[in-house]
Amino acid sequence: MSFRGETRGKSTVIPEQAVRYGRVVVLFGGMSAEREVSLKSGAAVLAALEGAGLDVQGYDMAGGLAGLEALRPDRVFIAMHGRGGEDGTLQGALELLGIPYTGSGVMASALGMDKLRTKKLWDAEGLPTPRSCQLAADTDWQVVLDTLGAPVVVKPVHEGSTLGIHIVEDASALEAAWRDASQFDAVVMAERFIKGPEYTVSILDDVALPAICIEADSGFYDYDAKYIANTTRYLLPCGLSAEREAALAELSLKAFSSLGCEGWGRVDVMQDAEGAFWLLEVNTSPGMTDHSLVPQSAAYIGLDFAALVLRILDTTLTERAGADVSDCLPSGH
Repeated sequence: MSFRGETRGKSTVIPEQAVRYGRVVVLFGGMSAEREVSLKSGAAVLAALEGAGLDVQGYDMAGGLAGLEALRPDRVFIAMHGRGGEDGTLQGALELLGIPYTGSGVMASALGMDKLRTKKLWDAEGLPTPRSCQLAADTDWQVVLDTLGAPVVVKPVHEGSTLGIHIVEDASALEAAWRDASQFDAVVMAERFIKGPEYTVSILDDVALPAICIEADSGFYDYDAKYIANTTRYLLPCGLSAEREAALAELSLKAFSSLGCEGWGRVDVMQDAEGAFWLLEVNTSPGMTDHSLVPQSAAYIGLDFAALVLRILDTTLTERAGADVSDCLPSGH
């Protein structure tokens, strides 16, 4: 299922409706390598909720969990990226505290942050994803290239925002890329490079929004292309036929649900020269900056930024799938 031709841009909440949200805290910052991006996402979300008339304040998770508890939130909007924010750690703490939160639960968040395990699950589900392997100091670099086929993409397994990513074609460059990526994560992977257009599919309430085709001047959608350059082109509509875009949406929804993801998120996909789609990764806490992709897809169907933020926050009003971890705590906790 996908959004098409909707127009819903209302971004204010009447006082009677605002009461149902209670005290909302927007979580951002933290200590991950993606802290700066998270600060921008958090500021944008906070401004949107303030403009909508909610009782809301922001909190930098670098201040620790105790500081959040002191704010006594009724629910939180997670605008954090990277480890400690979207890897299941924060989600587990919020479950124990009994605080509703946006985005996927503990397990899906942890899986979404682990590119290798994500790909293993997709393989098991029969979903297309490029061949890959884990790299280490004793890796035979040439064997990796021979097995996966050059060029390959080197990635830190637990980082986002394309930090530490390289495309390489020979053994010496592969080793150098592994060393650089190792600065961001102890676990590094190599993946067969798919040459072709890149698409991203935003998901909201189990529905796929219109896909975006990404064209970076460098030919590679790296950190600079994502957050700094103003020359990256985001094609919306994406240029696919209606039939092919529907197939892309269906694949993305399957990839999202196979990990147990819920609420909202984004799936990144490549298309090869033969037209086949290849799943790269799932983002369970996508960026919400002025360069970000989910807001662009939402705006295309008439959902302005504030309305999008409220739709995401609405997901905290319904009970999350799975057991309530707080029920497992001894009485008095």
